[in-house]
Amino acid sequence: MSKRFYITTAIDYVNGQPHLGHAYEKILADVIARSRRALGEEVFFLTGLDEHGQKVQQAAQADGKSAQAYCDELAASWSAFVAKLGLTNDDFVRTTSARHKEVVQAILTKLHAEGHFYQASTEGFYSTKEETFVTEKERLPDGTFPASYGEVVKLSETNWYFKLGAHQQWLFDHIEANPSFIQPDYRRNEVLGFLKNNTLEDLCISRPAARLTWGIPIPFDPAYVTYVWFDALVNYISVPAALGDSIVRGATNSQPSTLNSQLSLWPADAHVIGKDIVKFHAVYWPIMLKAMNLPLPKQLLVHGWWQKDGAKMSKSTGNVVDPVAVIDDWGLDAFRFYVVRELDIGPDGNWTDTGFAARYQAELANGLGNLVNRSLSMLKRYRNGIIPPRHDELSADAAKAAADTIAHLRASELQKALHSIWILVTRANQYVDQTAPFKLAKDPAQAARLDEVLYNLVESCRVLAVLLYPFIPGTAAKIYSQLNLPGTPDKLSGAAWGGLPAGYAIGEPAALFPRRDSPKA
Repeated sequence: MSKRFYITTAIDYVNGQPHLGHAYEKILADVIARSRRALGEEVFFLTGLDEHGQKVQQAAQADGKSAQAYCDELAASWSAFVAKLGLTNDDFVRTTSARHKEVVQAILTKLHAEGHFYQASTEGFYSTKEETFVTEKERLPDGTFPASYGEVVKLSETNWYFKLGAHQQWLFDHIEANPSFIQPDYRRNEVLGFLKNNTLEDLCISRPAARLTWGIPIPFDPAYVTYVWFDALVNYISVPAALGDSIVRGATNSQPSTLNSQLSLWPADAHVIGKDIVKFHAVYWPIMLKAMNLPLPKQLLVHGWWQKDGAKMSKSTGNVVDPVAVIDDWGLDAFRFYVVRELDIGPDGNWTDTGFAARYQAELANGLGNLVNRSLSMLKRYRNGIIPPRHDELSADAAKAAADTIAHLRASELQKALHSIWILVTRANQYVDQTAPFKLAKDPAQAARLDEVLYNLVESCRVLAVLLYPFIPGTAAKIYSQLNLPGTPDKLSGAAWGGLPAGYAIGEPAALFPRRDSPKA
């Protein structure tokens, strides 16, 4: 049983509706998952929801609903959102599910028995919004705490703690010895700096049930529920455990009752996460795994945040981008293309409606769409839609685009991969201008040359469909359909030049990206 390429998004907290940042992260992971399948690998792609914690309990109470009913309603809208984005996820985890709870409790029982936890009383300041204790060093000069923490209250309580400090040097050494573990490099350097300059405090992994009931009960002490982050991080292994991953089941002593298969998934090949949760994934999660005797994930891919028109997005000011509205107005592939093309994995990005419209017009409508439409239309007009004999004038350009794209996809350099593809789009459009097939068609003596030009153009369109499939699968499938080719262009091996045989009849060309005015985001 071979291990699958296992990729995850962070699981989203159900205290609101999905926004642009959620959509971006999920599309990044989906493009990587699709590209790995296109490279011939077996893939498992996981996304889902984080449903426990005080914020959920309070929001449910405010709505006059039980916490579970509140989560069930939101889970339905989040599942619909996943479908709207065209994701190819293999599973959807909910932390309220029995299969997840069983694994969390098995891990807690095991780590407690092995001496990783201890009980202690603390008095300090607690942020309900962030569900974490804050320290004096987080205070601002005026004595208050940053607004990002929301209301901060003084608490005195006894909890269970996980011994992190003993693993600090080990973690530092691991990150230093494995440069690709946290990407991009500047996020890795931030974590190394944090570990070098701070003493790692032990992690509070419980909350008193008297204060918080909406959580997974601590199996060895029912007066407490599990801290939401300890619970949430386990999702990455609770699903593999439920699906029969022997490495995870053996290390966690978990025997999920829902076992229905035997997949080999762990370790994860990539966790795709936002920059705001790096500490949880780069510090807490590796130490949790080490305590369980599980291998660490191979890579954390850390993306940035989106702004709108150079300012932080805010519902109160109306400065937001609704992904569903953009998709309904412009189409799913236009949205998928823009977020990956505009923002590389790592830095922050800036959404502008004019920028979206400009990329749509220049790169999709005038670039790709125009190339495919005029190439196929000329073949219909001048050769009744019949593919002429093979000719290789653009084969070197196509081969370079394919090789560069595949290399970038293997490195999860999605923006660079799109750039490589558009070099071929631009080259093929220039080729039309240079060869002027509409002029060749008027001269019977140039019939053979016209055949050569038409073959190069239409074959370039076929290659582009294959390269584009991980990014804009609907459009890639439309190109294949207009070429009258069976199936979908979902294998990158199909990018090899010469796939269209002479004498083959194409289908009917149609506009891929109709020209538009401006977005209603």
